Amino acid sequence: QFPLKQTLKTPDLTQLSQTKSHLKVKFDPNFSKNPDRNPTMTYNALKAVSLTHVRYQRGDQLGHFLAWVSLVPVFISLGGFVSHFIFRRELQSMFFALGLVISQFINEFIKKSVQQARPETCALLEMCDSHGWPSSHSQYMFFFAVYFTLLTCKGIGGIWNVRTKWAALFLPWSLAVLTMYSRVYLGYHTVAQVLAGASLGILLGGLWFWVVNSMLFCYFPLIEESPFGRFFYVKDTSHISDVLKFEYDNARAARNTMAARKAMASKSS
Repeated sequence: QFPLKQTLKTPDLTQLSQTKSHLKVKFDPNFSKNPDRNPTMTYNALKAVSLTHVRYQRGDQLGHFLAWVSLVPVFISLGGFVSHFIFRRELQSMFFALGLVISQFINEFIKKSVQQARPETCALLEMCDSHGWPSSHSQYMFFFAVYFTLLTCKGIGGIWNVRTKWAALFLPWSLAVLTMYSRVYLGYHTVAQVLAGASLGILLGGLWFWVVNSMLFCYFPLIEESPFGRFFYVKDTSHISDVLKFEYDNARAARNTMAARKAMASKSS
């Protein structure tokens, strides 16, 4: 059940008029001729940016934790994929992120087509102007979990070895389930809406993995050699069995080569 036990209150227009950021003032053109007349106030409805707009009941520790869990898709998108592109420039990660973007566009299209309302608690959350089926958070996280699992189990990229593979798979699936639960607990979605989002995420995640690694994979060398790939140093390491060891060995070899050149230069001088 939704944990919030608050009641909606009608806003006090007297207090509202004292805050200029909450209203739009429209002056009568004849106001200067008759200063005793009051200006006509037109109140515009406000809408919050929903990127990090997650509410929970004050004092509810579980709700506080689940509110942070609801922000995991934001952390993955901004902190994970953006930083990964800056420092790694991997084609697999780029197509992974592209698939998540396509998945969210599909989610928005379905929401606008079905137009299923959120639960009644949307009034307290100020979310009744948006649709709830399917849950975009659940769809995002289960798409991420499926694609990440397939990458890891197929050994693409070679980041995880056999000993740490299953431990690595526990985190995305546990976060996906917690995110799905958080959206119901906090009152943003019904159980049916999060289950629909999770199912769609699993379907699209598996489908996109097949498209990328069966149909688009052959174009990776062309992307690497393209002006875009050369300018941004885009690369594909999915054919390397152990990327971390490969980079480690090459870094050591480069350091030893540089040290040998410096030693030869000092001797010749």
